[in-house]
Amino acid sequence: MKELIQQERIEQRIFLVRGHKVMLDRDLAELYGVATKYLTRQVRRNIDRFPGDFMFILVREEYQKLLRCQFGSLEKGKYSKYLPYVFTEQGIAMLSGVLRSTRAVQVNIAIMRAFVRLRQLLVAHKELAERLAELERKVGTNSTKIRNIFKVIRQMMEPPPGPKLPKRRIVGFHP
Repeated sequence: MKELIQQERIEQRIFLVRGHKVMLDRDLAELYGVATKYLTRQVRRNIDRFPGDFMFILVREEYQKLLRCQFGSLEKGKYSKYLPYVFTEQGIAMLSGVLRSTRAVQVNIAIMRAFVRLRQLLVAHKELAERLAELERKVGTNSTKIRNIFKVIRQMMEPPPGPKLPKRRIVGFHP
């Protein structure tokens, strides 16, 4: 029972950013039982273990959108003034080697199980979409009411669009 509750807690903290399922550094730090500052320090010390597809820093627009979705109103001083790191599934797997504690290993196993469960749900979602298409072919769409029903169901199955990001200017010397 305790593990099921933890799985749900973990799944609620997985977000879709830039087409990747990710978790925020502060959520991971809370799960691992360490301060966010300690987690990011360990990541920076081992930065060669975290390429861009394992971890990246959110831009301000993405962070604000996540905050609006996740929290009703912000309490003064509770949230970091720094943009957070977000970790993909592979980056989270790498964190257990960087943090080196038995709790980190146990939490990491629970997180990997949550990612696997989400993947299974996505497969079931895909199968549902295929069955819906098959049903639509069988029933036919002669009636406008039936077409509208299928249209509404398809809209409900699509994920919400991600944030539009401004084109980032590369800073530094360009030969």
